[in-house]
Amino acid sequence: MATTRSAAKTDTVLAAAVEIARAAAQHQARDFGVGEHLGFALEGERVLTHYFACPHPGYVGWHWAVTLTRTPRSRTATVDEVLLLPGDGALPIPAWLPWSQRVRPGDVAPGTLMPTPDNDERLEPGFTGGEMAPDEDPAEWSETRAIASELGLGRERVLSAAGRTLAAERWYSGDGGPDNPSTQQAPGRCLSCGYFQAISGSLGQQFGVCTNEYSPRDGSVVSHDHGCGGHSDVVADERGIELSAPVYDTITLDESLFD
Repeated sequence: MATTRSAAKTDTVLAAAVEIARAAAQHQARDFGVGEHLGFALEGERVLTHYFACPHPGYVGWHWAVTLTRTPRSRTATVDEVLLLPGDGALPIPAWLPWSQRVRPGDVAPGTLMPTPDNDERLEPGFTGGEMAPDEDPAEWSETRAIASELGLGRERVLSAAGRTLAAERWYSGDGGPDNPSTQQAPGRCLSCGYFQAISGSLGQQFGVCTNEYSPRDGSVVSHDHGCGGHSDVVADERGIELSAPVYDTITLDESLFD
């Protein structure tokens, strides 16, 4: 950055206070460091900004801007502010994105609340049994709610067809699907495994849950055509125990004794 001068008369006191500006930049920069003096710019009456390079490798193209000022008729410069600013050669910052576009799978940690948008295509309204007003017929309303609860209903929103499709595609293409080394080297598929627990609903036509504690997929969703080395049909060979010859044979009869 070259020295910039205003059409107005340059403030010689502030322009000469390079070391004061450098000291202020070094105090702010700490481990970032302060490089060569790049020049100054007159901001207004008795207000001037000095620029210094930032040598930090993570801030290529950035510079320190130290603004100085002084009171009328004073020959002493004082520091107004110190900033680290991007220059023409600095890397641009990413465009801002709303949280709904920044969130990624697995970002919901303990204590994190992730609101569900009203227009989420993965969900659709469910049957709660509460669509009728309870004060119109309390007995019928209570009975309807009880029946809905017994049938596993009663949720405000349920998984939509789009939600099921997205889940199936994600599960099938993941580690629990068929396209991985575990399945390719497995002696059988999950559908024929005794540790395979089917799930209800339409997703159960393609997926279930592994219950083998020694399998890497224990407690996880697996497809029917997934497989691993922990298949229940893999049975260990039972080996008999070979006894050594007895020291004293008390079982075999010696026929010579009866001759």
